[in-house]
Amino acid sequence: MKLKQPELQYAFSMELEFPPGDRLRFQPEHHDFRRGFVAVAGGTIQGPLLNGRVVSGSGGDWPRIWKSGLIEFEAHYMLEANDGTPIYIHNSGIAFASPDTLKLIEQGQQPLEPPYCRITPRFEAPAGAYEWLNRKIFVGTCERRGDRSLFDYYVVN
Repeated sequence: MKLKQPELQYAFSMELEFPPGDRLRFQPEHHDFRRGFVAVAGGTIQGPLLNGRVVSGSGGDWPRIWKSGLIEFEAHYMLEANDGTPIYIHNSGIAFASPDTLKLIEQGQQPLEPPYCRITPRFEAPAGAYEWLNRKIFVGTCERRGDRSLFDYYVVN
């Protein structure tokens, strides 16, 4: 028996801003990846289901960067809807690019072809207009462009 295939509904787009300058990167002892960190400097949210802003200084991204070109994302930060409602987001996901493409991205340059990048965010919102975010599964696509990252989020129905 085959169940009904889920459908994707476009929810909103987000432009995430990062501060200029070098990103923190280091190699943890006894691990084959580099750990990174970049703080969130702000951003905007626009779409049919959510509009608002990314709260500056409210968190950041702690990626694990593998020599193969795989990047595992773990990002936590706060959003604020246009009506002032605070919303927490936890973005998990992966990106993959060739080591040469990854080097260009790390240097803040635009690669010829964007890497594969997919995310599965989870939200925590208070009771009210945005509590539905707590009860839905989302998927998204993303692309880094210099000191910004662009995201499109979809509700899985």
